[in-house]
Amino acid sequence: MTTPEFVPGLELSRRFYREAVLPILDAEIGGLPHAAARLGSGSEVLGFDTARSADHEWGPRLQLFLAPEDVARHRDRLVSAFAHQLPKTFLGYPTHFEPTGEAADIGFMQVTDGPVRHRVEVADVDGWLTGWLGFTPAGGVSTADWLATPTQRLLEVASGAVFHDGLGQLTDRREHLAWYPGDVWRYVLACQWKRISQEEAFVGRCGEVGDELGSAVVAARLVRDVMRLVLVMERRYPPYSKWLGSAFARTTAAAVLTPQLTGALAASDWKTREQHLVRVYEQVAGLHNGLGLTEPVDPRTRPYFERPFQVIGADRFANALIQTIASADIRALPQTGAIDQFADSTDFLGRAEFTRGAVAVALGGA
Repeated sequence: MTTPEFVPGLELSRRFYREAVLPILDAEIGGLPHAAARLGSGSEVLGFDTARSADHEWGPRLQLFLAPEDVARHRDRLVSAFAHQLPKTFLGYPTHFEPTGEAADIGFMQVTDGPVRHRVEVADVDGWLTGWLGFTPAGGVSTADWLATPTQRLLEVASGAVFHDGLGQLTDRREHLAWYPGDVWRYVLACQWKRISQEEAFVGRCGEVGDELGSAVVAARLVRDVMRLVLVMERRYPPYSKWLGSAFARTTAAAVLTPQLTGALAASDWKTREQHLVRVYEQVAGLHNGLGLTEPVDPRTRPYFERPFQVIGADRFANALIQTIASADIRALPQTGAIDQFADSTDFLGRAEFTRGAVAVALGGA
């Protein structure tokens, strides 16, 4: 296959819908109310795809949403029609996805002489959302829903692109999921500050006993937590690790913070590491005060009790945020936070029954 000129995945999917999928849909069932979008997994949904992305599960693909009764009535017909009528290639990219052999559900683009194993997913909006998130926002989003859903999953629904919404449902659901409600936002911010408070003194403590490797590991954990904190401050759902740095680079704070964060990671001794982190903490403290969510909190670092380690005292920011939460129920929650603030297994976070069960246990302890 000759490699075509790279087209960003969302644009490829948009044109694929307009020029290839829609004509078949209209010919098969003219005037069928539907929505079309590219949501869910994939670097293109987040806008981070490159030519490298084309090696698996990237290409001409989208979701075609119908009313539930129309899914039951027409899905098989449409899936078959697309398999037999879609062009074998679109803008130079094959529309057929061949299984990789590693997993039946992972495919790569390959030209075929037979029916196309396409990636036009036919579903109803609420059924798809429930499968992806573990709930649908059709009836509202509860605190448990927000906290049990990994930010990567929320981002995969809030990002991407909607090409057509003849049902009206998809736009409505995405608006509900665009960002946390105010009290949940404050709570998640507080819990992120809490994470920093629990380890900020360990960079120095590890280094003091000669454990520079341990100190560097702690510093890296703190850098990650700060990056996620800044993203949440700017009302951006943090993506999973592969795209965390790319997403952080798009924040307004990145230009100022990145040199110091990089310095902390590159440092070979704990005192230099701490110096970089001190600058980061004070800058992020200033960002917190700029949000106006709490009364101003002193942004200066300070010694950790009587020990010679400089910290920001991140719990001060957590406590200040908790005090501003209007909902007594949310204010009383344990400061464990949203699911990916206390769980870090990809296999775990990918199972809604696991994440929802864990959050139910955590909230039950409130």
